[in-house]
Amino acid sequence: MSYYTHTQAPIGCFVEKDTGNHFEYSINDDANKWSENYPHKVWIGNTINDRGYRYAKVLATVAYIITDEDENGIVLERWFLKKNTEYLG
Repeated sequence: MSYYTHTQAPIGCFVEKDTGNHFEYSINDDANKWSENYPHKVWIGNTINDRGYRYAKVLATVAYIITDEDENGIVLERWFLKKNTEYLG
């Protein structure tokens, strides 16, 4: 996965530390109750929801990304960030 150019209303971007891939993110404006603790959408292209993003909580040096769902609930990955830049409004 890497930089997705069709980000809707981006508020920032980050570089994932292990791979060096760039990602943009926006505000999670969906009304899904199960994603309410994940205030961002990380735009990546192909995902399990076929919308081009995954729900996430992006912090200064780490991002928590919902990558899947199984019988036990959500599958969460922790990505370490090399650089996180918030866009000025």
